[in-house]
Amino acid sequence: MRGWERLTENRIRAAEAKGDLRGLAGEGKPLPARPEEAYIDAGTAIGHRIMAEAGALPEEILIRRELEAAREAYRAAKGTDGEKAAMARVAEVMQRLAIATEARKKFMG
Repeated sequence: MRGWERLTENRIRAAEAKGDLRGLAGEGKPLPARPEEAYIDAGTAIGHRIMAEAGALPEEILIRRELEAAREAYRAAKGTDGEKAAMARVAEVMQRLAIATEARKKFMG
């Protein structure tokens, strides 16, 4: 465990022991689903969340949502005449996502 992770864990445990984490809004409820954050680093995820709360979604998030819809359409089209077209759509959206992700990484340095 890295130093900052250990520090974070220690502070969380200390706050728990003092009772500072009791009675908070949302206590006992599951965390909101944010599957788009599963594949990006924590700093970028926080930036995306701030932008989303301000009503400005990053291109990557929009494309990830489009990809999920394309994958769902592909699953529905399996075994039909539209399967190849649906598969091509998934591939096209995946390529756009890869380009957007690479552009962000280059921009962020």
